[in-house]
Amino acid sequence: MYDVIIVGGGPSGLMASIAAAEHGKKVLLLDKGKKLGNKLSISGGGRCNVTNRLPLEEIVKNIPGNGRFLYGPFSVFNNEDIISFFEGLGVPLKEEDHGRMFPVSNKAKDVVNALLDEMDRLHVEVRLSTRVKKLVMDDERILGVRLDDGEEIRANAVVVAVGGKAVPQTGSTGDGYPWAEKAGHKVTELYPTEVPLLSDELFIRTKELQGLALRDVAVSVLNAKGKTLVTHQMDMLFTHFGLSGPAILRCSQYVVKERMKNGNQPVNMRIDSLPAMNKEKAFQTLHAMLKEDPKKAIKNSLKGIAPERWLLFLFDQAGIDHSDIGAGLSNEKIRKLALLLKEFPMTVNGTQPLEKAFVTGGGVSTKEIEPKTMASRKKAGLFFCGEIIDIHGYTGGYNITSALVTGRIAGMSAGAFSM
Repeated sequence: MYDVIIVGGGPSGLMASIAAAEHGKKVLLLDKGKKLGNKLSISGGGRCNVTNRLPLEEIVKNIPGNGRFLYGPFSVFNNEDIISFFEGLGVPLKEEDHGRMFPVSNKAKDVVNALLDEMDRLHVEVRLSTRVKKLVMDDERILGVRLDDGEEIRANAVVVAVGGKAVPQTGSTGDGYPWAEKAGHKVTELYPTEVPLLSDELFIRTKELQGLALRDVAVSVLNAKGKTLVTHQMDMLFTHFGLSGPAILRCSQYVVKERMKNGNQPVNMRIDSLPAMNKEKAFQTLHAMLKEDPKKAIKNSLKGIAPERWLLFLFDQAGIDHSDIGAGLSNEKIRKLALLLKEFPMTVNGTQPLEKAFVTGGGVSTKEIEPKTMASRKKAGLFFCGEIIDIHGYTGGYNITSALVTGRIAGMSAGAFSM
């Protein structure tokens, strides 16, 4: 018999096991994988972006999927507490752009090892390669778990920290959703977020732009009426199947949600290569550059306004001959080119599957979880944390912040519950 069982050895599960064991509780962590902290090891490109130092309001803005739910948990344990926690374990952190916090060593394994050492120190029992088949419960409360081999392990409290369905190679294969439903919880529709987009445009099919990166462009997703749903100004990349890169990943969930509304029809997007100027200023700027040396080939006159490969592609779209000189270009064509640089239109017709996404959208409904304890409102002794909950943010330390905060609180609360 244990006080607390944690199912799942990702960021939220490791954090929950430490928080529960700090109460002097007998804690068992079960994970079906061969090692713990897989997702932490690969996060932030192997450097582990452990949290984000932006103010709470900004963090919530960067978690478009139910970020407001986190106001409750943050009042108990927040991003500054995460920083103090890791520094207290001997992992100094440094701040990079947009508030992202990394270990000074740039090694994700330092973060994972610090957590595992702390679990050892607190005598958390760990069983790897152990698959949980179902939660054991009666009408009122949770009683423990049943393993695949039929063994039942009893506990006063169970914390479900099994992740979502994104990045399945780390063990997140959606195991926890049916358990939550059995306990009476609503699981909202699952969908990929922070995921590359697919497109059937001819220039994508012919791979004409494959591998072309555009820096600091403003990418917008439009609804069926042509209204802008969201714009993200970051880098993007053309691929052999469609679009990727930071700006695209951030736009992806808006594409998914728009397709849910429009009956899975294609969605229109716009790429603005000159976000610092309006359309008229873009026209005037091109006009001035071309008139400066009217005998020069236009591709040389306009060098630097955009990557050459993108510029030549837009010349074709505007019906401009690559060998034209500035003097030979009509104002009408300059205007057309300026418009394409400002509002290049394209359609996307979906995303890569959930398995290829960085983050799962949807999950256990936040309405049925107590925000300051992460306790189930449906079953006594059951707690949820991390990506299984219907909370999703952009990449940049936001999802891991949510996982560590909810994990810490679920563990603390489960420990207190099993008094």
